[in-house]
Amino acid sequence: MYCPYCGDEDLRPHEDARGAAAGQAPQTAPGAWECRSCARVFSVRFIGLLAPVVAR
Repeated sequence: MYCPYCGDEDLRPHEDARGAAAGQAPQTAPGAWECRSCARVFSVRFIGLLAPVVAR
């Protein structure tokens, strides 16, 4: 897997720091990734497949 912004491979699941501020353990944000190289947080979403085009 590569970062879509810088191309680096140092990706990790992003932890939501809001829980840590309240004295709780940080929670993993579902679907969010962080790049340790460029410090961006992003998510990737699969929408679906295209229907095959039938040639006539």
